[in-house]
Amino acid sequence: MRIGVPKEIKSGEYRVALVPANVQALVQNGHEVFVEKNAGINSDFDDELYKSQGAVILDSGADVYKASDLIIKVQEPQPSEYGYLQEHQILFTYLHLATDKELTNILLKKKITAIAYETIETSDGSLPLLVPMSEVAGKMSVQIGANLLEKQNGGAGVLVGGVAGVPPAKIVIVGAGVVGVNAARVAVGLGADVRMLDSNITKLRYVERIFGANVKTYMSNEYNLTNQIKKANIVIGAVLVPGNKTPKIVSEKMVKEMKKGSVIVDVAIDQGGCVETMDRITSHTNPTFEKYGVIHYSVANIAGAVSKTSTVALTNATQSYLLNLADLGLIESAKKSPSLAKGINTYEGKVTNKAVAEALGLKYSEISMQIGF
Repeated sequence: MRIGVPKEIKSGEYRVALVPANVQALVQNGHEVFVEKNAGINSDFDDELYKSQGAVILDSGADVYKASDLIIKVQEPQPSEYGYLQEHQILFTYLHLATDKELTNILLKKKITAIAYETIETSDGSLPLLVPMSEVAGKMSVQIGANLLEKQNGGAGVLVGGVAGVPPAKIVIVGAGVVGVNAARVAVGLGADVRMLDSNITKLRYVERIFGANVKTYMSNEYNLTNQIKKANIVIGAVLVPGNKTPKIVSEKMVKEMKKGSVIVDVAIDQGGCVETMDRITSHTNPTFEKYGVIHYSVANIAGAVSKTSTVALTNATQSYLLNLADLGLIESAKKSPSLAKGINTYEGKVTNKAVAEALGLKYSEISMQIGF
C-alpha cells in the first residue's frame, strides 16, 4: 500500500502522523511511504531520518495526496486540502465530524473511507487512540490554567499551590475520564484544592481510590456544579461523548457567578465544548478570550504545543492499526478488528458512525452491512 504523510497545516499544530520508526516497520512489510518535506521538523524529526528508513520525501502536500492510497494525519484536513483528497482514498486521522458538516459532505462526495482515531473503541469501551492525547491534554490543562491565573495574563494573581498561611487555588474538574484523571494528577501534585464531578459513580469511586482525600468527588448535577464552579479559580472541562457533540454541562449562568480573574480551560472544545460560553475555537497564537470577567481558553489541539511528546505517544498507539490496514487492506482489517471497524465514520458515500449521523442530521448506515461481516 502507498501511505502518505502530509505536513500538518492547522494553526499551532506541530505534531506529525508518523515517526521514522513507523516508516521502518511499514517499509519492511513491503509498503511505500511518502512524507511531505519538513513534515516532522516541528517534532524534531528531519527529512534525513525519514529517508534513512526508506521514506520518499515529496515537495508538497498535493504531491503526497496524489501519490497515496492511504493518508495518515494528526488533524482533520483543512479547507485548503479538500481539493487534494482523491476519490476512494482512505483517510486515517482525528476527524471530529460531529461538529464539521462541511468536511463530512466532502468525504461523502468523494467516497472517502474516513477512519477517526477518536472513535476506534475496544471491547471494554476504551478509546486507545484518544487516550494518549487525552493524557497530554489533561496534564497540560492544569499547567495552562496555572499560567493564566497569573496577573500579567489577566488572572486573579493566585498561585495554584498556595504558600504557608495562604490557601491554594480551587480547581474544579468536570468529568472523571482520562482527561480529568490526568488533570487531577497534576493539580494534586501542585498542591491545589481539587474537586471533581462526574455523573458516573463508578468513575468517582475510581478517583477516590487512587487519590484518596486529595480529590473531593461530587455527582455531576446542576446543584453541585453551581456550588463548586462559583468557588473555583480554575475550571477544567473534561467531558467526552465518543464521536458526538459534547453536551453543555457548564451553563452561562454558572460562568456569570464565577470570580473575576478565574479561568476555564475547555478540553472538550474539539467536540463543541462542555461550557456554554465557549462560543469559539481559539488557537495557540491567540488562545484566550474574556467573558463575564472569566478567562476562557478554547484551543482545540492542546497537545500540539508539546509536539515531540505528543507525536511519539500518538504514533505508539496508531502503529498496530496502521500496519493491519496496510497489510490486510481495509475490509479484511476491519473484519479482523472490530475496534478499527468502529473507527470508520464514512464509507463509499455513507455515514457509518451513528453519533456523527445523529449530530449532523444525516442517514446512518451500519458499517458491517457495507463491508459484509
